[in-house]
Amino acid sequence: MDFDRLVHEAWPAFERQPYGDWILRYADGVTKRANSVLPLGRPADLGAAIGAAEEFYTARGTRTAFSMGPGAVPELDAELDRRGYEVVDPTAVMARSGDTPGPAHRVRIEEHPWRAWVDTWWAVDGRYAEGRQAAERICAGVPAWYAAVEEDGVPLAVGRAVPQGDTLGIFCMATLPEARRRGLGRSVLRALLLRGGSRPAYLVVTRRNETAQALYASEGFTFRQGYHYRVR
Repeated sequence: MDFDRLVHEAWPAFERQPYGDWILRYADGVTKRANSVLPLGRPADLGAAIGAAEEFYTARGTRTAFSMGPGAVPELDAELDRRGYEVVDPTAVMARSGDTPGPAHRVRIEEHPWRAWVDTWWAVDGRYAEGRQAAERICAGVPAWYAAVEEDGVPLAVGRAVPQGDTLGIFCMATLPEARRRGLGRSVLRALLLRGGSRPAYLVVTRRNETAQALYASEGFTFRQGYHYRVR
């Protein structure tokens, strides 16, 4: 699987400007994934390409960030390090295929995010004081399924799945702190995998989130590759 491309397509920035094979992405500064360079391939002039990226993000009032996955040439990471870019959020890409057991809880799945779904996701994953509207726009940028385990109409655990041809991307997995250790996130994950049918699935998780990695591993996901961001 081309995970660089899959993640890029499943979490679409509002603005995507090509620079050779690179893609400069911007979405009001909400999430590094949608506000970073996807540096695919080798530019003819590496210094000029980095300069163009810095001008792009400076013009939008945000820090310059690069998503450093397998598609980035090794010398780019070295050059960014030389220029003072720091390493941020080392991330694991995990993937699986095979049968999925049924969820232990009743899971609601819709084709559009409803307000309470967004409330729960943003309560757990929201890192931007005024970024909710931009985050919702990113989510809705491609067809997706939105799942939740609810109690009294309140989503306690949520997730999002993006069908991408013969592949399924899992995103926005979040459980309210007071509802954890009840298997609710596992039920959301299984329901989304079942909705995807026989598609192989992938997801991304920060390396520091060992609890989530253990959950995904127990559901058959294995590490496939890593990436990190370079930010200045």
